[in-house]
Amino acid sequence: MIRKHPRTSIDDRVMSIGRDIFNHVNTAGPTFLSPKWWDDWIMQWSMADEAVKVQMFRFIDVLPMLDSCDSVAEHVQAYFDDPAGTYPFLVRLGAQISDPGTMHGAVLARVIRQNATRLAKRFIAGTTPQEVLTAVELLRQDGMAFTMDLLGEATVTEQEADAYLEQYLELLATLGPKAALWPEVPRLDRDHQGPIPKINLSVKVTGLYSQFDPIDPAGTTKHVAARLREIFRAARRHHAAINVDMEQYATKDLTLRIVRELLDEPEFRDWPDCGIAIQAYLRDTEQDLRDLDEWVRKRGTPIGIRLVKGAYWDYETVSARQNRWPIPVYTNKWESDACFERCTSFLLSRYERLRPAIASHNVRSLAHALALAEHEELPPGSFELQMLYGMGDELKEAILERDLRLRIYTPFGKLLPGMAYLVRRLLENTSNTSFLRATFTEHAAVEQLLMKPGPKPLSREDRTIMHTAPRETLAPFTNEALSDFSQPAARESMEIALSDVRQQFGRKDPLWIGGEDVLTEEWLESVNPSDPVLIVGRVPKATTDHADRAVAAAKEAFPLWRRTSVWRRVDVLFQAAKRMRERRFELAAWMVYESGKQWREADADVAEAIDFCEFYARSMLELSGVRERNLPGERNDYFYTARGVTAVISPWNFPLAILCGMTMAPLVCGNPVILKPAEQSSVIAARLVEILRGLDLPPGVVNFVPGLGEEVGRHLVRHPDVSIITFTGSVPVGLDINQAAAEVPPEQRHVKHVVAEMGGKNAIIVDNDADPDEAIRGVVESAFGFQGQKCSACSRVIVLGGIYEAFKSRLTDAVGSLTLGPPEDPGYAVGPVIDQEAFVRLQQQIEQATHEATLLANVDPGALKDRGFFVGPHLFEEEPDQAATSLLGQTELFGPVLAIYRADDLDHALRLANATRYALTGGVYSRNPRTIARVREELEVGNLYINRKISGAFVDLQPFGGFKLSGIGAKAGGPDYLKQFLMPRTITENTLRRGFAPETEDG
Repeated sequence: MIRKHPRTSIDDRVMSIGRDIFNHVNTAGPTFLSPKWWDDWIMQWSMADEAVKVQMFRFIDVLPMLDSCDSVAEHVQAYFDDPAGTYPFLVRLGAQISDPGTMHGAVLARVIRQNATRLAKRFIAGTTPQEVLTAVELLRQDGMAFTMDLLGEATVTEQEADAYLEQYLELLATLGPKAALWPEVPRLDRDHQGPIPKINLSVKVTGLYSQFDPIDPAGTTKHVAARLREIFRAARRHHAAINVDMEQYATKDLTLRIVRELLDEPEFRDWPDCGIAIQAYLRDTEQDLRDLDEWVRKRGTPIGIRLVKGAYWDYETVSARQNRWPIPVYTNKWESDACFERCTSFLLSRYERLRPAIASHNVRSLAHALALAEHEELPPGSFELQMLYGMGDELKEAILERDLRLRIYTPFGKLLPGMAYLVRRLLENTSNTSFLRATFTEHAAVEQLLMKPGPKPLSREDRTIMHTAPRETLAPFTNEALSDFSQPAARESMEIALSDVRQQFGRKDPLWIGGEDVLTEEWLESVNPSDPVLIVGRVPKATTDHADRAVAAAKEAFPLWRRTSVWRRVDVLFQAAKRMRERRFELAAWMVYESGKQWREADADVAEAIDFCEFYARSMLELSGVRERNLPGERNDYFYTARGVTAVISPWNFPLAILCGMTMAPLVCGNPVILKPAEQSSVIAARLVEILRGLDLPPGVVNFVPGLGEEVGRHLVRHPDVSIITFTGSVPVGLDINQAAAEVPPEQRHVKHVVAEMGGKNAIIVDNDADPDEAIRGVVESAFGFQGQKCSACSRVIVLGGIYEAFKSRLTDAVGSLTLGPPEDPGYAVGPVIDQEAFVRLQQQIEQATHEATLLANVDPGALKDRGFFVGPHLFEEEPDQAATSLLGQTELFGPVLAIYRADDLDHALRLANATRYALTGGVYSRNPRTIARVREELEVGNLYINRKISGAFVDLQPFGGFKLSGIGAKAGGPDYLKQFLMPRTITENTLRRGFAPETEDG
């Protein structure tokens, strides 16, 4: 046995072992004549310039989608054409000679494709099982074990989940008999206790279920376990080990749950040949390891732990910042390295229960593990090291010299879905903090590379992303963070709120007019669209007399409210936001039941309402000053003042967010408001009024008159004392409002101002080079989120011919894989439509569409349609020459119905997209910079989204609104929206008195 070293000497041993490894690496590097040397040199050269690096990675990412030399040449020019001359000479030269259709372009395209393929083969072991079998047999001949990972497209359909499962089952069936014939290599095939499997496969659980979602742990676990169980059984039959990969942070807890629950089943409780990856860059990792250790101790059978740094750092940091969530990863590299070493120590001290696999290319990390194992006198074979296929070959040789078991993570699969993996590997090779880069290309000092992880003098410390400033300093506006339903606390809060709200079903809320409760003889009942026999709540049915009283109260309140200080009005919005935060999950639960919104949709609705309050409050402060433009002897003031009584006629599809925005904007500007919400969502409107009633507003400033739109809404629009009408809804009603507002009766002393948003017929263009995974997901989310009942929803997808058939096939399966059910259950992707009228209308429109187009996919509601207003998602294929006059091409259906069209080229796609009377939202999925530039310029929409879904605009970030018949061009949540509710005034004063002007006057 190796003598234990005192603790103070472990660092010395790390240095000693590290130097030995470096000495071997430095003498075994690639030679000048080897292809690998040239690959490394070209990579290093191309990545030296950050701008070139970004373009290079994007080009490599799109390359597999380019099916001709002309398309390659076209993209070379699009990515690297550089009239300003900022790119290196060779890059510019390549772009200049790569004209599509020329011999130079064709030759360059072939060279690029050949080199990219060679580079991919360096990191990806093969495209077929036979190729990867040859690769792993060569690894074993070279003294290395393997774990095979199947690269694939993102699983967006149940057919793809089945195919992913079948590929693993076939792989095990193929490898099993062959591995039985492999001669045993004790270093690879035995640990300290005896034989271990020769076959080792890595599996991603997200590939096993198309609707994998941590918001639904039970449902996701059930579906994933059903397929993973088959893999485990096959692995046991064929004497194979299975490692479950860890992916994004959002799926971490659910991945751990699935593995633990499955391994706790009697069938697998005594099976030791399963492991799981743990990522050291996550702040949760050490607690996760402690929890796993306790679970394994109780289970009584060891598992393997693959300790990795983590491969999604950029994604995790960007995603967290976009969502305003705490960043789950360490933000400094040294922190991840230090955590890796602490986890290594933890694992090696528990090697009997948690069989360690230390996966790293960092010599310091490897040397630290070896020094600890030496110090703890671990028996030979009790742990292993792991590295990536195609990376750090010299380092692998150095490890093999130490007679250690080294396992190579060996991916295989088609080049196209493998490109994301390739780009991650290239990033790892070329990042500024890469150990490999520092070792092999920058020749950093050995002592520096082997230093113990810790902050460096010039290191960039953590930045606090989310902060709260004191109210008196009024922090800049930031969007309200959405709830993270991958976290148990958020799910539990929502479940509690749903239970509490359900206990309040049937409650009655009064009208609110002039600061007083008002009841009526007739009531409006709001029902649960998933189960209409359930009455969510009741509100009085207001009449035109109530509307008149509300207008009179608002008119009386107007002078006082207009003169109320801007800080008092602003504080009303801040206080409303505060109370909505406090009641966030309750408000969301009301929308789940009353509007049929899924958890995330309802939560986002509350967050947007809060955003409107916070943003419009700050906007009002910016507009509240006086602009002076003075001359000697003359003062010129320009300022804004309130317009007058405002009628708010809001929709049911964003029952809190849009109502809140339409209310708070005029309110903070000094205009009293009369709320007439959609009948279908009057209960959640009553909750907003409940919040406003608690803010000590003067009587008449806020009035609540729920009633029928054709009665109360129509009356308010035509009332001579109403100055502003703000409306969101259908085109016919919106145009009627505009027409009515233009009519001025004799007693009316103003021109009414209408702020109207009236819907859309929104299209997404999918280019030939689009990322198919992202495009499928984006189209499905845009079309079927909240059952397509958003004015921003995608109802047309226009796909270029080069990928049309493949895209149509996947989209068909993706739509058919959607789950349909009540939204209070987070396991369902699609819920009910809003009411009986929408249910009947959509059934009729779908019937008409089946005669005009080809039905590709639909989800049958089955018995659900007899219980609630359930209409399954539908996908139709329509000929593009019919789109100009067809129902699917021109009518806003406002439901889960999507039409797909084939476009000949981009010109054709743009003509199709623009050939409606709407101009609200639109999108494009493309990786061609020139295509994106054209779409930015030519697609006629108020909100254009590039390479992302077209719904889900955020206040301030994406001010929302359209033109043509989609609206007047006003942008809700934008910097100039409040001006719709204000009148500008100019006052000029002659300050000259008998030839004397005050010296303080501006000159």
